[in-house]
Amino acid sequence: MTSLPMDGARTQSHALAERVRAHLREIAVQGSPITYRALAEALALAPPNRIHQAAEALEQLMREDAANGHPFIAALVISKARDGLPAPGFFDAARRLGRFTGDPSGPQASAFHQATLAAAVAFWRAADGTETDDVA
Repeated sequence: MTSLPMDGARTQSHALAERVRAHLREIAVQGSPITYRALAEALALAPPNRIHQAAEALEQLMREDAANGHPFIAALVISKARDGLPAPGFFDAARRLGRFTGDPSGPQASAFHQATLAAAVAFWRAADGTETDDVA
């Protein structure tokens, strides 16, 4: 097994995040969230830890979105096991980035996600020139 130098790993991580963003921009146009598993499958992520790879890329995108003042495109990815909400890591990252102050399992999480999802869909649709009035 070959190990990548730290710069190589960082470059690979950045490349994955770019692929994830490109895919999620397409999803934003449709307006419906996808699961972590569907994201991993769409990007043909190799085992092991496909979901973890996707989650790390999503957190990187959240940092980038926060730095640029954009809604979190990561809100388009949800957990099948959490009734339409992202995994707790989404809320932890949002808290670290100063955008969420609630219980990741409470009603604040659902309200935050709904608002963030609507903002992300509207923003990324407009960025792609496909803005419509029917936001998910």
